Amino acid sequence: MVLERINEPNDIKEVDKEEYDILAEEIREFLIDKISVNGGHLASNLGVVELTMALHIAFELPQDKIVWDVGHQSYTHKILTGRKDEFNKLRKYGGMSGFPKRRESDCDCFDTGHSSTSISAGLGIKNGNILRGDESHVISIIGDGALTGGMAYEALNNAAGLEKNFIIVLNDNNMSISKNVGGMSKYLTTVRAGSAYIDLKNEVVEKLSSIPKIGDKLVTKIRRTKSSIKQLVIPGMLFEDMGITYLGPVDGHDVEGMVKIFNEAKHIDHAVIVHVLTRKGKGYRPAEKYPDKFHGVAPFDKETGKILEKPEKPTYTEVFSKAFVKLADKDNDVVAISAAMPDGTGLRYFADKYPERFFDVGIAEEHAATFAAGLASTGLKPYVAIYSSFLQRAYDQILHDVCIQDLPVTFMIDRAGLVGGDGETHQGIFDLSYLSNIPNMNIFAPKNKYELADVVKFSADFSHPLAIRYPRGEAYDGLKEYREPIEYGKSEIIYKEKDIALIAAGSMVGTAVEVRNRLKKEGYSVTLVNARFVKPIDEECLENLSYTHYLYVTMEENVLNGGFGETVLRYVSSIENNVKVINIAIPNLYVEHGNIDILKKESGVDTESIVEKILNFSNVADYGKGIKD
Repeated sequence: MVLERINEPNDIKEVDKEEYDILAEEIREFLIDKISVNGGHLASNLGVVELTMALHIAFELPQDKIVWDVGHQSYTHKILTGRKDEFNKLRKYGGMSGFPKRRESDCDCFDTGHSSTSISAGLGIKNGNILRGDESHVISIIGDGALTGGMAYEALNNAAGLEKNFIIVLNDNNMSISKNVGGMSKYLTTVRAGSAYIDLKNEVVEKLSSIPKIGDKLVTKIRRTKSSIKQLVIPGMLFEDMGITYLGPVDGHDVEGMVKIFNEAKHIDHAVIVHVLTRKGKGYRPAEKYPDKFHGVAPFDKETGKILEKPEKPTYTEVFSKAFVKLADKDNDVVAISAAMPDGTGLRYFADKYPERFFDVGIAEEHAATFAAGLASTGLKPYVAIYSSFLQRAYDQILHDVCIQDLPVTFMIDRAGLVGGDGETHQGIFDLSYLSNIPNMNIFAPKNKYELADVVKFSADFSHPLAIRYPRGEAYDGLKEYREPIEYGKSEIIYKEKDIALIAAGSMVGTAVEVRNRLKKEGYSVTLVNARFVKPIDEECLENLSYTHYLYVTMEENVLNGGFGETVLRYVSSIENNVKVINIAIPNLYVEHGNIDILKKESGVDTESIVEKILNFSNVADYGKGIKD
């Protein structure tokens, strides 16, 4: 096997050209074998096998720097830099990350996880190198979907003024996670479809190259000239007009062809874009046919492509999807906005049924928030469905454009809390903190699937900014008998006793039930409160409980700083009482990838850890007799 000879960075340079196709096939087989067992990002990685090989052949690592946008397509890069033996623990706790990590290898020059960042990061690295007198190459890879993000345009504008070589590889597979939308997608479609230009260019290049001695030099000179023939054939030439040389399109599955064009790109003394056409999921029929379903995939049967363990219960995303369509059936003012993820956020059902009321703005979370504010200002009821981790990007727009004007925009925050294998860049553990600080923002965390459906219905008549936060995976269906009508700013007392009050938000209510059961076995009297509203907190409930309770235990799947627990603690300290408060929350750290149950235990938010903290609390030990039944 050719792959067996790849054990260190740059080993690929020793592979014969005749073996490139064999190596590509072996890498694909390796990826399918490993991801079918561990899960991970499959389609995107299968699509860039040859592109990654060409980059590693044309450039010297780790001296040259490769920045992967998003980074979920870096698996082949990891294989070629000596990490193939670590794939058995891919995305597992303590194992290899599914994204580039500087701490893993010198060949990973920048940690990535979010979209539209690679040009900015690469440009920063390039300018840093220039200041240090380092002439090594910097290559930023960005997908066509990521070019819908405003940050990418800001970086391109900045890169246009650079007077040193800087290479941007546009990996164009006509998809991000879902099918691309917008003007950039249409523009690139025009370029892809420009077969007349491609055929003419290839014919000219072939004839010029055949001229003895001077042919290759003529081709190179023509390619470097901005007034080249392509401008006569392709209208607009967006990148060239910005001052960035454009090379391509080139077949992203032709290793030798890409190596040649990368070698040409090295000699251009300013920013250059190499436009590479790839096929997402290439080499594995199920992923080619359904690239969105094999973007991030759970363990599957590699023979059939079927997921091995499908959730038996509906997910929170599915519960939202059905409840939202029911709401839209009755209210024509309801509209929905997605940032390139209608499937992942559950909006596909709505989009298919009400396409005129659905807006996919592409990978542009900032724009999504302000766009929603504009819709709300006309009297509509916009719902923005975005993963917690990605909503961070729209912080200014939420504050400035939505909340200052107190507009009725509802943010459906999916994947809130710990998400598992995607790790630090995707854990949704900061939203309660960054949203709680914003005046006029209101935050609701449903305890189970029934309450999620109820709050979606409640939101339709709520005339202020509202964030509804729910976790990834199966929806909790316990406590279904406790379904009091939602009242603004009011919590729900599920079990009312005395002494210890567990005050839990959202996903932690189910854990609180388990904690209460454990404490009851120890003989303690325990009240359980479903907070419901994280902002505003139910101050009246907290005050009333203080007359009969000695200890409050707040529980949230969010970092401690600025979260729900600190808000409760601040209020309790402002009133005259003897109540002590324990805050159960994620430590103020970035949580790595791994199984969610392991991450909860490591973070101290699992049942065992919480019970131990309560029982070890000094006042409980000292006054145990006084607070037991």
